[in-house]
Amino acid sequence: MSSLAIYLIGLVIFIAGLVYGAHLLHVPDKWIGVGLVVLIGLGVLIGAIKTRQRDSSGA
Repeated sequence: MSSLAIYLIGLVIFIAGLVYGAHLLHVPDKWIGVGLVVLIGLGVLIGAIKTRQRDSSGA
């Protein structure tokens, strides 16, 4: 399994916990959705940056 896949699985579990906690705190569904979209976007961006292969051309 690639590093990106493991990172994304962890991200999904983390976000699911945050969404559940926000639901228990009676945060409006609209704002839970906004937070969900933002966290998924940031997570994919950070995961791609941290797990990308470096260019070995030396340029």
